[in-house]
Amino acid sequence: MSANKRIFLSPPHMGEDERDLVADAFASNWIAPLGEHVDAFEREIAQYVGVKAALAVSSGTAAIHLGLRLAGVAPGDTVFCSTLTFVASANPILYQGATPVFIDSEEGSWNMSPQALERALREAAGADELPKAVVIVNLYGQSADMGPLIALCEQYGVRVVEDAAESLGAVYKGRMSGAFGHVGTFSFNGNKIMTTSGGGMLVSDDVEAIEKARFWATQAKEPARYYQHEEMGYNYRLSNVLAAIGRGQLRVLEERIHTRRAIYKRYEQALGQLPGISFMPEPATGRSTRWLTVMTLNPADTALSAAQLIDALGKENIEARPVWKPMHLQPLFAQCQYYPHQPDESVSDRLFAQGVCLPSGSSLTIEQQERVIGVITNCLLNKEQGVRRV
Repeated sequence: MSANKRIFLSPPHMGEDERDLVADAFASNWIAPLGEHVDAFEREIAQYVGVKAALAVSSGTAAIHLGLRLAGVAPGDTVFCSTLTFVASANPILYQGATPVFIDSEEGSWNMSPQALERALREAAGADELPKAVVIVNLYGQSADMGPLIALCEQYGVRVVEDAAESLGAVYKGRMSGAFGHVGTFSFNGNKIMTTSGGGMLVSDDVEAIEKARFWATQAKEPARYYQHEEMGYNYRLSNVLAAIGRGQLRVLEERIHTRRAIYKRYEQALGQLPGISFMPEPATGRSTRWLTVMTLNPADTALSAAQLIDALGKENIEARPVWKPMHLQPLFAQCQYYPHQPDESVSDRLFAQGVCLPSGSSLTIEQQERVIGVITNCLLNKEQGVRRV
């Protein structure tokens, strides 16, 4: 193996069953968005998450879109959404003609701040402009503090769409991530802890809602002899071949979680005592999958910035990324309202400025991880690097 071989952030990691299951899909000749593997994948995900029903779709974004439509989101409405996330959490709000309002993170989980959400809901209620839904994102494999967040939404009668795209397998107070909202959504993109190359899942205890979403996701085709359409629909179904991959991936999900948590632990033990370094916390309320190991560099204690470290890793052919750029800082959403954690404190701004996502794939070898750790350690401690404070 080349000493400078590319180390990726979170590449796909296939198990032993995926090839056989895909071969079965080909043998059955069901490769379209129908077939036994799609049905089985939906049942197996629902059972794993602990909900009554699931719908396999083409992406996590499609799942969020369907969830917002189920919540009745329409043009002119507002939808509250976590700001520290990927744009896929917020774009479906625009699909429905609604306006996002962004909510900051809190320190304990890096996910939606109950304090900020409470302030936003109170002000919206006072103006008689409550949102139609709240999109709560579970970041980097970790559940948000769902207890107070769900209680607030119930208090104001607002639906919750739980964006668990990054947190399949995480646990909060004994329940699986994705099981808390009126609907939950997952992504099986290529870099996720389990992948179907591309795909997603919508889950809920509301069986009727899932069936309605299934109808919309299949072009809203009415049960008639001919093609009849009375509602707008979408081409959102997952193929039988990709569902077969997902079934194989699900069989090794717990093993993948164990591996990624071990990778996090090695990073923490090797780097956690270095000046200015801290890691994404894991609240006592549950289990993070550590889909990605994320650390921050405090500029008060180190002259090395997150951007400089990412550049240094890149020069060694190691992929690292910043923490998500908050949605309220994106040009696309420049006119949208934003509620920080405290009126004078934006947690997500600081995490974006200081955070670095490290290579965390479940196929990462110990030797590869030691290479990453070595580069980081040299950057932080070797004064000959000539690092200057920025």
